[in-house]
Amino acid sequence: MARIGFVGLGVMGFPMAGHLVKAGHEVTVFNRNPARAQAWTEAFTGKSVATPREVGATCDMVMLCVGNDNDVRSVMTGPDGVLAGMAAGGIVVDHTTTSAELAREMAALCAAKNVGFVDAPVSGGQAGAENGVLSVMCGANDVAVYNTAREVVMAYAKACERLGEAGAGQLAKMVNQICIAGMVQALSEGINFAQAAGLDVEQLVSVISQGAASSWQMVNRSSTMARNEFDFGFAVEWMRKDLGFCIDEAQRNGASLPVTTLVDSYYAEVEARGGKRWDTSSLISLLRK
Repeated sequence: MARIGFVGLGVMGFPMAGHLVKAGHEVTVFNRNPARAQAWTEAFTGKSVATPREVGATCDMVMLCVGNDNDVRSVMTGPDGVLAGMAAGGIVVDHTTTSAELAREMAALCAAKNVGFVDAPVSGGQAGAENGVLSVMCGANDVAVYNTAREVVMAYAKACERLGEAGAGQLAKMVNQICIAGMVQALSEGINFAQAAGLDVEQLVSVISQGAASSWQMVNRSSTMARNEFDFGFAVEWMRKDLGFCIDEAQRNGASLPVTTLVDSYYAEVEARGGKRWDTSSLISLLRK
């Protein structure tokens, strides 16, 4: 058992922190909305505190799962931040999807206090968090720090891999989102084509999901896409944030992202139609006549 902190109790962080309790750890949480933290303490055995600093001061390892780069800075730095309270030898594991630059920035700030840092964005969505089967992509300058963190992270993961130094986890997550974006657009076009051709989508998917066309998106989202139901999983506004990181990074490293850039523009259209909180499968809505 270890003293673990968790900062950020959204749709992902809430169940992830719960899995740490189930794994036998002593868990302390912070959420900017205190009502959410109270709901967590009512659902699980643990305590909530008033500031991120208190989490850092009472825990050996602190997990973050917040919204974006600035959110990470706000909970990590300053007089009430995690680092203000954390002792030397502690470890911060950031599950937020951020820029790679932010990960390197946080790694440097942590190193200055002799605190370990792992950037560890996740894939698997809300269902993956609830079921404890997330895929975790990690960057860490210190392999020993990663190995220690991995033992804790596996409470809610089915796979956890270090892909390089600080920032590598975020770069890996960018690849993940690039692949998803293209896949969702292709699936949208395929389902729309099938319906225009008069095919039964569920029957069709039961066949083609057994072959080379299969994907997680096809298995888990095709039926809801066919019914114009988009209240599942990862929101469009968050996908656009992530694709923005991908496009910005590609401008720096020279990679070409023609499909990703196009799909990002499609998501912008979904947002303009009022769908920023729809899930990413809502791309198909742009194809409906």
